Amino acid sequence: MLHGIKKTIMALALVVVAGTAGQASADILVNGAGATFPYPLYSKWFSEYAKIDKSVKFNYQSIGSGGGIKQITAQTVDFGASDKFLTDKDLAAAPGKLIHIPTVMGAVVVTYNLPGVAKGLKLDSEDVADIFLGKITMWNDPRIAADNKGIALPAKPIIVVHRSDGSGTTAIFTDFLSGISAEWSKNVGMGASVKWPVGLGGKGNEGVAGQVKTTPNSIGYVELAYAFENKLAYAFLKNKVGVFVEPSIKSTSAAAAGAAKQMPADYRISLVNQPGKEAYPVVGFTWLLVYEQQKDALKGKKLVEFLTWSMTQGQAMASPMLYAPLPENVQKMVRKTIKTIK
Repeated sequence: MLHGIKKTIMALALVVVAGTAGQASADILVNGAGATFPYPLYSKWFSEYAKIDKSVKFNYQSIGSGGGIKQITAQTVDFGASDKFLTDKDLAAAPGKLIHIPTVMGAVVVTYNLPGVAKGLKLDSEDVADIFLGKITMWNDPRIAADNKGIALPAKPIIVVHRSDGSGTTAIFTDFLSGISAEWSKNVGMGASVKWPVGLGGKGNEGVAGQVKTTPNSIGYVELAYAFENKLAYAFLKNKVGVFVEPSIKSTSAAAAGAAKQMPADYRISLVNQPGKEAYPVVGFTWLLVYEQQKDALKGKKLVEFLTWSMTQGQAMASPMLYAPLPENVQKMVRKTIKTIK
């Protein structure tokens, strides 16, 4: 599985080249930009879809959710991608009606580089907040040690790594922290960009994963696929009902089970800190942002066809890439929404 994910990510460069240099064989080039969170899966989708419809190529820039929102608002791309849903203010700033199309769900994992502790570290969610607040500064802090009996935690300072760019992954992570720490909520808050109390910055999920991988005694947060790709350890987190849960497809889907039953028509909903014994606490949808009224009718038609495909064959590719497919009832809702794009 790990080899497949790495191979797929590397293949994106070939997809982009095919989309830009190979236009002689493709009539239409559809440009998108945004979230790094779903980048491994989207690259797989674009590569596979190019085999089905040879008249269209997708060129996707993995620049972070903040960049994707800016570009789709400025209409410099045909679709944006974000793990943070747009606010009413964001939507009002767009020159037309933007639709959120949820594609899959993913887990944001707390990853670490702790020599001698390859896996199995347990972290209380409140302790995670205090680490990123700079209040817990040592790996052998009594609060961490209490949840990890039998593990030799080093007497070393914790090196925090966070995103430096506007990020939907950050929006999900800070939403989680705001829900479990009153101090975090008051002093830092949630959003795609926040003023971090401590730590080093890395650009994109790739940047944070790279920093953690090369920095002993560090801790950061990335989408699950990036932890696997980089062979990084990740923590079991204590969820809302007090159970330590491993991030996985199953625990990601468990987090969405309740929320899916109350899905709003615009799909703007948070999946963090959901109730349920098996629910992993740091989960989010990732969305494509598309204008309801397309400026280019032919591009719009091709985009609708691709989005429809993503809700059928595309969903089957999610789990092998460590993303959770949308709940069935949400898939049905989304297919109806896609039909409103003209």
